Formats: sequence, structure tokens, C-alpha cells
Amino acid sequence: MVDSLDLKSSGIYSRGGSSPPEATRHILMKSSEIKISVIIPYFNEKNTIEILIDRIINCEVTIFEIILINDCSSDNSEALLDSLQKKNNTLLSVYHKKKNEGKGFAIKDGIDRSNGNVILIQDADLEYDPIDYKTLIDPFINKSADVVYGSRFLGSQCRVIYFWNRVANMFLTNLSNIFTNLNMTDIETGYKVFKSSVLKDINIEESRFGFEPEITAKIAKKKLKIYEVPISYDGRTYEEGKKIGLKDGIRAIFCIFKYNLLRK
Repeated sequence: MVDSLDLKSSGIYSRGGSSPPEATRHILMKSSEIKISVIIPYFNEKNTIEILIDRIINCEVTIFEIILINDCSSDNSEALLDSLQKKNNTLLSVYHKKKNEGKGFAIKDGIDRSNGNVILIQDADLEYDPIDYKTLIDPFINKSADVVYGSRFLGSQCRVIYFWNRVANMFLTNLSNIFTNLNMTDIETGYKVFKSSVLKDINIEESRFGFEPEITAKIAKKKLKIYEVPISYDGRTYEEGKKIGLKDGIRAIFCIFKYNLLRK
């Protein structure tokens, strides 16, 4: 495992001594206490995963652990993933599922295996860049955040792509906001970061992309401090491997109603 948890460029993060106590909600987290668990739900991304792991390891924020959940991929990437774990065995843990269950359940498995006090969700493709980790973690230190979403629509660099996907995203976010009374701009973002005490207190029920509106509804019902920060986004085309589709959008609508109206 790494010897320190610090912002390499500024030195404001450092980890030493015994494991710190769990951070209390609404209280500024001391930089020396932060232990970041990066959870990667993985399915058929062998063309990008080596680059992604390298970017995580070399980002400005030093990571406590990386947990990769291989959701029974069909691209013959198991050997590659095992080699990456062997190469980075003090940092990276890889778990192979025998049955494909979807992104939501892969995240749930990662949460159960995590040991950090901050949990960051990272997609296995390169649409989301770990260069934004510093921005994502900052509200936990300076704003006593409990949850941070990285928004693709707050002004950072984003690839110009698919108008109707953007319209669908705005529709889902605004529909969710009507029920949660949150003024969010991007509930479907792949960058969501939580104090582990918050996330481990939530039962994840959605197996696929319904995780996004489900978790938003459930955190909205708690007395949490939620922040959004701008992130970059290098979106893929469907030819390049983009997975989310129409049926996921329909499921998201159902989840917004289900978890805001039918679940406590």
C-alpha cells in the first residue's frame, strides 16, 4: 500500500500512523484522515483499463485502494486484469464475478469490499478522467461535504457529442429534481463520491444504470451536504463502446418515481 495520502503537487494530504476514525457528517474532514477507495465496475473494457489504472495511480491525489469488480466480462480480459493486479498488488484488488449482474450490483460489491472512508465511483472507460479527483475531493476538506457529484454541465471541457443524449440527461435530472427538491445539474454522471459512512448506510437495489437515480433519491432523503463540481468529459460514441441506451433511460424514469415516491 502507498505510504502517504497526499496531493503530490501541494503536499496537503498525508497519511501516517494508525487508521483514523470515521469522519463525522457535516464536519470538515482533515486531509490527513482521508483514505480514498476507488471502485471500478468493469465490463468489457480491456482496451482502456490499463490506461485508466495508470491515470489513477499518477493523478494528483494519492489513492488508498482501487477495487475493480469484473462483472463476468466476455472479452477475455481476466488474464489482463490479473496481471494488472500483480503489477500493482499493494494498491489494486481485482474480483471476478461468475455471473453478470450489472453496474449497480458491481458497485455494491465494491462498497462491501472497501476499507477507505471516502468512496469514489470510477467507470472503466476513459470518458471520465482521474485528473478531476482533486476537484472532487476538495469539498470534503473545505466544505464539510457528505456527497460530491461531478457535473459535466458546469463549464469544464467536454467532447461535443449526441444532442439527444444531452436532452435525455437534462430531462432525467430535472424530473429527479422535482421530487428531491435538489438543484442538481447531472444526476447521471459517472463521478459520484461519498463518505463511506453515508454510502454503506444505503441499500442499493438497482442492478444496472438505475443505480444513478436510485442513489440520488436515497441521499436526498437524508440530511446530507451535497455538492456538485465541474468535471471534464470525453464521451464515447456507440461505435466506440458506449453502453447506456433507451431501455436504461426508461428504467431511470421508473426509478425516479419508485425511489422518491414508493420507498422511504
